[in-house]
Amino acid sequence: MPEAHPVVPPAVHQSDSPRLVLFLCTGNYYRSRFAELLFNARARAAGVPWIADSRGLALEFGIANVGPISRHVVEALAARGIAVDAEPRFPLHLQEDELHAAHLIIALCEREHRPLLTERFPAWPDRVMYWHIHDVHVTPVPDALAAIEEQVQWLLGTLER
Repeated sequence: MPEAHPVVPPAVHQSDSPRLVLFLCTGNYYRSRFAELLFNARARAAGVPWIADSRGLALEFGIANVGPISRHVVEALAARGIAVDAEPRFPLHLQEDELHAAHLIIALCEREHRPLLTERFPAWPDRVMYWHIHDVHVTPVPDALAAIEEQVQWLLGTLER
């Protein structure tokens, strides 16, 4: 399992509104979208009072992305019994107010995303939890998705307490 950065998620406090975890990746097309949708389905099923959203740090790098979401994400979620909206949203670029709104921020690959955060949101790199899940040019899709699933399960386990 890829090791998470040693930032511990905040404790869950009972409230009427769910807390927000924000997943970040480069293009908001593949890794962060899988993490978001998988987290939401599993959190809902487990009664964990958190919701996930996701954003991209550099959508301009995704020029080869076709459509609103990676077909690998749709297929992997379907294999896990999780449906994707018939018309999923297109990738969204991260705005600073979204960082402020999140209770927990997770970037999917420290080596790739810390420099982008440093460049574009210099007050934030040390306030983010980093996983170590690389994009398709480094890690095969099945391995990356399995690593994201494992990290999401770990995260849900820490938030349930």
